[in-house]
Formats: sequence, C-alpha cells, structure tokens
Amino acid sequence: MRKRRARRPEGHLYRRGRIWWLKWIGLDGQTMYRSSGSTERDIAEEMLRTELGRKSKGLPASPDPWRCRVDDLLETLQARYRTEGRRSLERLKYSQEQLLRLFANVPAARVTGADILRYATLRLEQKAAPATVNRELAALRAAYRLGLDNDVIVVMPRIKLLPENNVRKGFADAKQVELVCRRLKDEVADGVRFAFQTGWRRAEVFSFSWSQVDWTGGFVRLEPGMTKNGEGRSFPITPALRTLLERRQEYTRRCERAQVRIIPLVFHRKGRPVKSFRRTWAEACKKAGIPGLLFHDLRRSAVRNLERAGVSRSVAMKLTGHKTESVYRRYAIVAESDLREAGLKLSALSDNSGGISVTAHEGRHRSS
Repeated sequence: MRKRRARRPEGHLYRRGRIWWLKWIGLDGQTMYRSSGSTERDIAEEMLRTELGRKSKGLPASPDPWRCRVDDLLETLQARYRTEGRRSLERLKYSQEQLLRLFANVPAARVTGADILRYATLRLEQKAAPATVNRELAALRAAYRLGLDNDVIVVMPRIKLLPENNVRKGFADAKQVELVCRRLKDEVADGVRFAFQTGWRRAEVFSFSWSQVDWTGGFVRLEPGMTKNGEGRSFPITPALRTLLERRQEYTRRCERAQVRIIPLVFHRKGRPVKSFRRTWAEACKKAGIPGLLFHDLRRSAVRNLERAGVSRSVAMKLTGHKTESVYRRYAIVAESDLREAGLKLSALSDNSGGISVTAHEGRHRSS
C-alpha cells in the first residue's frame, strides 16, 4: 500500500542565533521569511498566526518593518513634496541631511522615542536652535505618517517636539515705517508701505503683479497656490492703497513707454524684479532709530492695526491669511501705548460713574 504523503505545513518557526524567525507560504505560493526581532517564541508565534490569518482572508502579507529604513521614508516624503510642488522642498532636503547623520540605514521599526530624544539633544549640543530641530523632527514625523498611509510600516515612534520660545515682539507704527521708507529707494519703499497695510509676506509683495489688482471690485488678490498655506485671499483697496497703486501704475507706464514692453510687476526696478535689499533695509532701520526690525515685523504690525481698528478676528484672519487662531494670536501684540490708553479709558469710566478718583481720595485724607 502506498504511503500517504504528509501535508506540507503552512508555516513554522526557527531560530537564527537568539532571534526567532517565521516562515510561511504566501498567497502566490512563494515562501515568506521574516524576523520577529525578538528572543521570545510567543511573540514569533503571534506574528505567524497574524500572517496566516491574513492569508486565510485573502489578504497579502503585512509590511515588513525591518526591510523599510528611515532613508526610504524620507525619500518617499521628498518625492511627495516634489510632486505637490511644495515650496519647502529645499528646507526638507536640509532636514533630511541632518536626520540621516544619525538615522542613515536604520530600520524604521528600530527607532524609539529615546532615539528621537537623543537626536534632539545632539542637535542642541551642536548649537542648533530649538525651532530648527523641530522642523527636522516634524519632517521625520511626516515621513513616518506617510509610511503608515502607504502600508510600508505598521507602527511609528513617539516624536515629541521641543518647546520654543522664539516669538518675536517686534512691530512698528506708521511714523516709524515712514522714517524707514524715506531712506529706501522708491520701489522698495512702496513695497514696504504696501506690506505694512496688507500684512503680506515679502515674497508675496515683490511677486505681486497688475493682474492681481481688481480695480472695479476694489481688491488686491492672491490666487490659490501663491501663498504660504496654498489658499487665496483678498484685501480691500483702501484710499491709502489706491494712492500707492496709482503712483506705481504711473511709474510702470513710464517704464513701459521707455522700454517698449509690458511690465507685469507692481514693485520693480525699471522693469526688473526687486531681489535682495537686506543690507539697505538694515541700514535704513538703524538710521530710523529702530535697529533690528525685520520685514516680517510689518506683517505683525498689520495684524496689530487690524486689532486696533476693531476688525473681528475671523475677518482679520481672512485678510492676513492666518489659518489658525493660535498663530494669529502670536501676531496680535499689544503695545504699551495701547495698555496706557486702556488705563485712561478705565479712569474716565470710573470718574463718569461717580467713582472716587485717587486725587479726591488723597485730598479727603489730608483734610482729615
């Protein structure tokens, strides 16, 4: 009688050194191998049961976290940024370069929260600012999340950002801005005045074109994709803005007649784009008595002006392009003059409502 052949097992365990491995037959009949990464047989058995369970449901094998490395996750994130045309691609490349100094060729599943903390500590010892380290950790976190979405890893470490204390408090009032503008060339000075009124970023101001001016509707517009957050926004043309834009339009037309060509930009140097003016800006601010003022402080100042004008926070955020209220609040700085004015209003309210003023109280105390 012919012996019946034993049925081939679907999977089994074996050891390499002290580490348990699992071996099973996949959906396509191919033999699959995987390290459990553990010296405990129970862990390897649970992993094998999971894989056989997936096979019984007609599902492919789960991703092998030991095959995916941190390098792969960051490369995939960079490809996503490139596909989406992200402006922060260069910043991501720098973060990737720093991260791979510690995590190059490291399996993604092997990185722990302790490793993340060690990386942050090393970067701080290298005199990197907490904000810089946070941008790098945020890139690593985004890479892991993308890996989870793409089913190439099954877990990710906890990536906690460092506390930052880099909120600037710089701002300028209209008189100070005008003092700075008097020391700048017209094309830059008008851009500064425009930024002070609208709160637009430097890149948004100096790439602003005439096609974005809606004279009939009374708005200047940033189309979707032209802003940092990718969303479009509009700002009403106030009388002061209209005067500034008409002056720029007259200058542009003179340049167009002289050069016999169309000039699309609003702020330009005889038709050429305005590039760097960092040195002249620093000198102008120093001579105006406000050294250290940044161009970005004009955005902060515009937010404060909107707050002073009583514009509702929801509308102000639409005008300035802030997506979250927490970020907007960092810009809504209250000057000491505002606090002093609030004190005067409070004193006037006390006097008008029959409250006892300090002077009157002191007078009665002396007479007694």
